[in-house]
Amino acid sequence: MADKRLQVFFTVAKLLSFTKAAETLHMTQPAVTFQVRQLEEYFNTRLFDRTHNKISLTEAGKRVYEFAGRIFEVYSEMDNAVREMTGEISGALTIGASTTIAEYMLPSLLGEFKQHYPDVNIHLKVSNTEGIVQMVENNIIDLGVVEAPVSNKNLVVDECRTDELVAIVPNDHVLSSLDSIKIDELIQHPFICREEGSGTRDVIVECLAQNGVDKKALKISMELGSPEAIKGAVEAGMGISIISSTTIDKEMRLKSLHPLHLEPPLTRPFSFVHQKQKFRQRVMEELLAFAKSYCHSRQ
Repeated sequence: MADKRLQVFFTVAKLLSFTKAAETLHMTQPAVTFQVRQLEEYFNTRLFDRTHNKISLTEAGKRVYEFAGRIFEVYSEMDNAVREMTGEISGALTIGASTTIAEYMLPSLLGEFKQHYPDVNIHLKVSNTEGIVQMVENNIIDLGVVEAPVSNKNLVVDECRTDELVAIVPNDHVLSSLDSIKIDELIQHPFICREEGSGTRDVIVECLAQNGVDKKALKISMELGSPEAIKGAVEAGMGISIISSTTIDKEMRLKSLHPLHLEPPLTRPFSFVHQKQKFRQRVMEELLAFAKSYCHSRQ
């Protein structure tokens, strides 16, 4: 309902990138450029300065950006007020999730949500925890779901559930006869780790510090970007790892991996992260409430 040109301009101004705006809006970059130029023609002035492959807002652009933010806030308030009167739950949301959550938790959650609210369209972006938090901070996504503590006090963090991390080894490994293991014993073996910025990696490093172990003591043999890649490498005998217990159901049924509980236990929160906004879309409120109930019922 809001002016498409203004929406596109606002996204470009927020990200200071035509490329990132195109990705966020699910548009081509030429289409984004066209919409911005149309708005510039409407105001008969440039809204962006373009120099050395960088863009910045002109003074006119800053004024338009300021007013656009206020327009969209009022629009959101109006939209919520009318939908509360009619009881309609519809619209679009962009959710971001860290890899473990996107692959193992969200599919069933969002599937059930869509059964209840078929008129809601959800777009999903996948990154590591650091990337998801940045997207929430920059307002690229409406809601993030992450697997590590979030320190940014400008964001609202709602814990969904607690996740246990376990060590995994191949079934023929020397440790496969054990049910549990201490961190100082674990680090004696080649270790397969997630990439920098991963919530899982951050939690492991913090665990090492709490147990008085220098992270440099980890014998990192590989760094991989997803739980599936890590499980495959462990199965192939390339090292051992620490991973969410929610990701190994299939491997336990097939008996291709053996889990070891850590001593002391290592847990972390799965949390929803979003901006502190006075007005939010009704559909986002419904999704948050549904997701909290879903997680609570499965703990």
